Amino acid sequence: MQLNLQAKPGKVAAPSLVHRESFWHKVSKSRVLLLMCFPAILFFFLFSYLPMPGAYIAFTKFNYNKGIFGSPFIGWKNFQFLFGNGQLLLLLRNTVFYNLVFILLGNFLQVLLAILLNEVQSKWFKKTAQSMMFLPYFISDVLVSLLVYNLINYDYGFVSNMVRTAGGVMPKYYSMPGAWPFIIVLVNLWKGTGYGTVIYFAAITGIDTSMLEAARVDGANGFQRIRYILLPCLKPTVVIMLLFAMGGIVKGNFGLFYNLVGNNSLLFNTTDIIETYVYRALMNNFNFSQGSAVGLFQSVVGFAIVMIANGVVKRIEPEYSLF
Repeated sequence: MQLNLQAKPGKVAAPSLVHRESFWHKVSKSRVLLLMCFPAILFFFLFSYLPMPGAYIAFTKFNYNKGIFGSPFIGWKNFQFLFGNGQLLLLLRNTVFYNLVFILLGNFLQVLLAILLNEVQSKWFKKTAQSMMFLPYFISDVLVSLLVYNLINYDYGFVSNMVRTAGGVMPKYYSMPGAWPFIIVLVNLWKGTGYGTVIYFAAITGIDTSMLEAARVDGANGFQRIRYILLPCLKPTVVIMLLFAMGGIVKGNFGLFYNLVGNNSLLFNTTDIIETYVYRALMNNFNFSQGSAVGLFQSVVGFAIVMIANGVVKRIEPEYSLF
């Protein structure tokens, strides 16, 4: 507790008391919120931070009998598996390209659908639409791949039969590498757009409705309300979602890619990502050290990208940055 005795010239200042709360007093005041956060903190500590020393396996020749820290140290040799095979540029190109399309096109569609859903007046339709859009997110990648296969398979696929019935010729998609970037992007958007739409719709419902009502009274039409009120209010949420997504830009969706493409070597040039290549290369020898090296490389690159992107956002709009 301190006394503030500073005064302007010609005036007598009355002593004011400045009370500084201690750290434990702040903890005590926020104990309910901290208790609510404790399960999440414990989860991340046990499954994210506690296993971090295991990254050392990337620098060893792992031996089951000696364990992680008893295995011989071999330095950067495990990383040569990825950097020395001549496929890294192709794998990075495919992985980053797909993720950029997923992130940019996905967020655009999610914001668009959330805004359109907000303009609908029927509560029943809103709830039904959210459920229908959210459902594909929970469908297994295995089932999604079977669905796609039974749609576009040349011999007996549903679309193939429809095209033949109409007198057309169905392309053989499983031997057309150029078609698969569009197929994979379409399937990913179908599967994941509903999840982001619900998040953005929740952000829209948190916007003060008095601003929208005032704009409506002033004569603003729907497009003007969206442009000057909804989109600026959604901007922080969009920026945070993009920053989180940037952390996984060098990590591919193994389940989606592997189940859709499998071991079809005709499609590898346009569909092979880091995860699928590593899986095929290590599935026979089960080399945990090389697999860990690839995972560590992806994590470090993703962390660096997030830090750089967050730094750029902090310089432009400090209040939108993560930290």
